Amino acid sequence: MSEIRYKPIGIIHSPFKEPHGTPIQPTAARDIEGTVEIFPEYVGGLKDIEGFSHVILIYHFHLSKGWTLEVKPYMDDQLRGVFATRAPARPNPIGMSIVHLNRVEEERLYIRDVDIVDGTPLLDIKPYVSEFDAQEVERTGWLTENVHKLRKAKDDGRFIS
Repeated sequence: MSEIRYKPIGIIHSPFKEPHGTPIQPTAARDIEGTVEIFPEYVGGLKDIEGFSHVILIYHFHLSKGWTLEVKPYMDDQLRGVFATRAPARPNPIGMSIVHLNRVEEERLYIRDVDIVDGTPLLDIKPYVSEFDAQEVERTGWLTENVHKLRKAKDDGRFIS
């Protein structure tokens, strides 16, 4: 297969200047505010987005350096397969977060529940619609015993060198 390339459509801004100390999921980032700056050539794509309370941000983990197929997740002490984790050090360092959309002003989205490092390149935005996206979860794998730790979970700097 040939190489796949993406071009950022904007930049995510947050209070987190480095991965260490950044919440590891939006649930652990309650009420933390940020903005998304959309590049001028993509602003037209924001039409009608203000009608959604939540959006899915898809982004590039630009600070991730290298990857392995097994990682020790933030909330666990055992090695796990990278695809059974949300670690940023992965073969294709793509992240996604569901954030609350407060408002839209021209090329800027004002968001909250931000768990993303400042300066992260944005690849795409999709509206979050619980009737489409929310699924009844039957199993949560190794996280079953650790999910209670999430509310206070912050990046410990282990995955980004």
